[in-house]
Amino acid sequence: MMGGHHAATGAAAWVAVSATAPYALGLYPASPLGVAAGALVCAGAALLPDADHHSATIAHALPPFSGPICRGIGKISGGHRHGTHSILGVLAFTVIAWAVGLLTVTVPELGELAVGSGLFSLILVAFAAKALKFARGGGTLAPWLLSLPLAVGITVFAPTEWYWLPAAVGIGAFVHLLGDALTTGGVPFLWPWVPKPPRWWASTPVLNRCWQPNGYLGAPILGNAGSVREWILLVPISLYAIVGIVEATATGVVGVAPGWVMEAAQRLIEGRPS
Repeated sequence: MMGGHHAATGAAAWVAVSATAPYALGLYPASPLGVAAGALVCAGAALLPDADHHSATIAHALPPFSGPICRGIGKISGGHRHGTHSILGVLAFTVIAWAVGLLTVTVPELGELAVGSGLFSLILVAFAAKALKFARGGGTLAPWLLSLPLAVGITVFAPTEWYWLPAAVGIGAFVHLLGDALTTGGVPFLWPWVPKPPRWWASTPVLNRCWQPNGYLGAPILGNAGSVREWILLVPISLYAIVGIVEATATGVVGVAPGWVMEAAQRLIEGRPS
């Protein structure tokens, strides 16, 4: 699956899991702003498994750091679609997010700041901005600048809700695996144990596409990455994510707006003098 599509599915997954709107599942309820911010973080996390590939979207997202880091991760994990594309890889990303989320700093004027969550979110949202073409034509600084305001907000407000970060990262990384499992390459869900199918299975049409001779698993209904079928599937998924983020942002902004702003707006609507 293409990088932008991974990001879109990550955002949609977070909206479905965390939003309490009628069109969502609400399995992990979050505040409206938590839904919007978490969707962007989860979109970036959905790119993390491709950190094992030097040519992936994530490798070019944040130069000059992302390229060397991805090459190093690729060597450690055994190459593309190996360690990072497994349940063990998802758990590793989740544990890293949990550990980073515990890093806080207390500032006398501001109180406790979630520095770890803010920095990690900065990176993930920048990944998402690059993959979703929000930073097109803006140079190398554009992804950083687009993600900075959200990262600052998370740094200030996340200490009381630090637990959302590992959830968003885990969901995003797992959705990436599911997306790749729908393409012809498949994924090694159980890595480092990659059992090979018996000969009769490997020689049987259809079956050998689901449990491949190299041991990878999947249901390649989308065909090759970037296929027309993949684009058709991602249109409604992307629209779902956009609707969820916009609605959550609007609800959150209205909910935190100062009382005098709301009162002034009401007076303006009713035509009353201030």
